[in-house]
Amino acid sequence: MTLENKLNINNQIDLAKAEEKVGKQKAKQLFDSGDINKVEVGTFAGLAFIHAYLFEDIYHFAGKIRTVNIAKGNFRFAPLMYLKQALEYIDSMPQNNFDKVIEKYVEMNIAHPFREGNGRAMRIWLDLILKKEIIQVIDWNLVDKKEYLSAMERSVVNDVEIKNLLRQALTEQIHDRTLFMKGIDISYYYEGYSEFKTDQL
Repeated sequence: MTLENKLNINNQIDLAKAEEKVGKQKAKQLFDSGDINKVEVGTFAGLAFIHAYLFEDIYHFAGKIRTVNIAKGNFRFAPLMYLKQALEYIDSMPQNNFDKVIEKYVEMNIAHPFREGNGRAMRIWLDLILKKEIIQVIDWNLVDKKEYLSAMERSVVNDVEIKNLLRQALTEQIHDRTLFMKGIDISYYYEGYSEFKTDQL
């Protein structure tokens, strides 16, 4: 079933293409306009701002907490009835070093607050926390898709693997535009989108 969208697209493949193109254009705009500096770092409000920014031209639910229970494979994300409390708890989690930031990221992934587009919004959110707290970001080009997805899957039980994987990819190029744009491409690639290059849109 195709998700209800503002573009009135009923075909899943067409929707995926439109979502990738528009979302990448918006990610580029987020960086180039300086709007990225308006994001409240490390809070759900900040994540919702990013999500709304990326997806507001596509989905009515952009930036809004989901109203349905969702699962991926055998894993069920935070049940709706506990989602608000989960997000309040995540807001209060410390983020003063790398390990704490990743723990917060893992918890937000378990919460999965949006109907669609969680991963893509969350990876920008994660980099902003790292940038503020440890003056580094992740070079996503160095993070293998398979390793990342399986480490994220296991992070629910044990976060050592995802911490090691992301720690190896840290860089001090926190203002590098090319790194950001390539990171958006990789982020979309993780989710199965690779039709467009962010920098060429």
